[in-house]
Amino acid sequence: MASSGFGEAFGGLKSSEFYESPPPAAAAKPAPAKQSGYSILVNPRQRGNPLLKAICTVPWEFSDVAPDYVIGAKACALFLSLRYHQLNPSYISERLQALGRAYELQVLLVQVDVREPHHMLKELTRICLRCELTLMLAWSADEAGRILDTYKAYEHKSPEMIMEQQAGSAQEQLSDALTSVRSVNKTDAAALLATFGSLERLVLASQEQLSLCPGIGPGKAKRLYDVLHMPVRRTGKS
Repeated sequence: MASSGFGEAFGGLKSSEFYESPPPAAAAKPAPAKQSGYSILVNPRQRGNPLLKAICTVPWEFSDVAPDYVIGAKACALFLSLRYHQLNPSYISERLQALGRAYELQVLLVQVDVREPHHMLKELTRICLRCELTLMLAWSADEAGRILDTYKAYEHKSPEMIMEQQAGSAQEQLSDALTSVRSVNKTDAAALLATFGSLERLVLASQEQLSLCPGIGPGKAKRLYDVLHMPVRRTGKS
């Protein structure tokens, strides 16, 4: 006699006293939002932004994120060129409204690329105060990229690493003096000291030699050269 099939043998099981309905399937949990990990996450709308070339110490990758850059698990940045802001003044307000308060630290990274930025910077400062944003200014795409790079590199560092030291070495004091020159930052000061070794050699360097230092372009080199060769006026009691 041919054996009965599985369906025929167990077809009446559901109607018997021995059948117990399985528990309902658990609802699928939404996938967690992608975390930044070791990389800066970049909104695809920033594709072609020259500041990406200056992000060198940490990796970055394009990702479908709301801000322009995710620079930490709880930190992000929006990028704004003053030249673009001049043409599209409502752009940044619309971006901020769409972003909301999704991150604990929200940075507005502004590239100062117009001749008279003061009025617009006052307006953006008011926006930052109202929306609890941290305003960061950069005078070039290269400097803007290094700011994002530094934020990500210091994501898990102790706050003491960026706090002002009460007493420092001669090299630290020289670095502080160099950063008093407009647009010369700590990274530039470290590169200058590593290249020239001493203040004496810095003073003796030509403007062209200064501009060849990594990260120091013609503009910074001219400002630094002018400061280093500024006449010193001594005043004394008569």
